[in-house]
Amino acid sequence: MLRVDRLAKRFGGYQALAGVDLAVEPGSVHAVIGPNGAGKTTLFNVITGILPPTEGDVSLEGRDITGWRADRVTRAGIARTFQQVRLFRGMSALENVMVGRHARTRSGFGAALIRPPFHERGEEAETRRRARELLELVGLGARAQTSGGDLTLVEQRRLEVARALASDPRLLLLDEPAGGMNPVEVEDLNQLIRKIRETGVTVLLVEHHMRLVMRVSDVVTVLDAGRVIATGSPDIVRRDPRVIAAYLGRDA
Repeated sequence: MLRVDRLAKRFGGYQALAGVDLAVEPGSVHAVIGPNGAGKTTLFNVITGILPPTEGDVSLEGRDITGWRADRVTRAGIARTFQQVRLFRGMSALENVMVGRHARTRSGFGAALIRPPFHERGEEAETRRRARELLELVGLGARAQTSGGDLTLVEQRRLEVARALASDPRLLLLDEPAGGMNPVEVEDLNQLIRKIRETGVTVLLVEHHMRLVMRVSDVVTVLDAGRVIATGSPDIVRRDPRVIAAYLGRDA
């Protein structure tokens, strides 16, 4: 699904990524873990076109997308959420998801929010229908008319997932989706990620919550100081001495 080869990113004299190789298989949940400053979010930013790579290549289903603009990457089939929630706080939950749909509509961003006085064009009605469907998927069906700013943090994170899914991605990147969640909410997130995979969407996950990572992931890649130090199944990675020393700790 996704292949990253020899990916490097430098900011002046600082090497954020150094020769990163990553292969994400279709239909999998692939986690990227590592200590703060390991380069995880930088990796996401390069994959999604927010930052250009200094060196290396990114391909999606065999198609070279290296250095593409973020909007073009989205249209190619990659969507993401952010570590810091980025919603339109004055818009309703439904409107937020409808905006996420604009990458797949002919009429674009603005038309996703139009409410004609007497009827909706077919595309606009379909956008609204799909948005409601995604709100149900993430457990926010009853909050469709609530403004983004009035949702709890956990609800806002779920809304970001729904908005990302609105572009019909084949690959979804989740950047620390469990942040601020209690154990019950983390278990709900575990179930949501599994449901997303069941719809045919491949998931690439950056997360610090190790219990979630070990339960939901098929493959785990570990970054340390911008380099890959281990890749494998959760059971293999958690026993790797390099991973224990760099991140998990002796009691992991």
